[in-house]
Amino acid sequence: MARRKRTEETVSVERPQTEGEARAHKQLEGLTDEEIFHPQRKWYIVHTYSGYEDKVRTNLINRIHSLDAGDLIFHVLVPEVDEIEIREGQRRTVQRKLFPGYILVQAIDLNNTANPEDKERAEKAWFVIRNTPGVTGFVGSGTQPVPLDEKELRNIIRQMRSEEPRVKVSFQVGQSVRIIDGPFQDFIGTVEEINLEKGKVRVLVSFFGRDTPVELDFMQVERL
Repeated sequence: MARRKRTEETVSVERPQTEGEARAHKQLEGLTDEEIFHPQRKWYIVHTYSGYEDKVRTNLINRIHSLDAGDLIFHVLVPEVDEIEIREGQRRTVQRKLFPGYILVQAIDLNNTANPEDKERAEKAWFVIRNTPGVTGFVGSGTQPVPLDEKELRNIIRQMRSEEPRVKVSFQVGQSVRIIDGPFQDFIGTVEEINLEKGKVRVLVSFFGRDTPVELDFMQVERL
């Protein structure tokens, strides 16, 4: 049996983006780098019950206000990124937690015991955070909370500020897919390459006795 000859030309099929695919990260709205990387403040990783990160964040913010601790604890973040999820040809933007079961809290130095006043303030801030419903502890050494280093913090903030949502796909290279939209609708092909940055997939389809690579939007294919 003669081997089918693959064409060298790739057919590109464009599809307009759905409105509202990219969404702003509201947690960081109004937060400048000067505020985030304030030299007199520290960021701590706080462990919570998994799945309750947003609830714990709300609880802690309420405690900061009710206990008048705004001069001790400044910001609470649930690190997350926008992710485009594609199911049954439908594209929707969802939020994915970067660290399930954890939140970030910016506060004064919780280990500052230089004098009685600083120690009292540090203990109050620790108490407010640690006794928030849903909080199970700090990430650190023993009972001492260890602040996040600046390099790690910058990496987290960079991901949260990313304007391009990540794309989550249900197929892999080598898998068979069905084209569900465009001029090649209902063709069956094999995934040859996935480009997450462009949101494109290259699929090998056979017609007229030849394997031809077709470039498609993720929404135009579904896994068999």
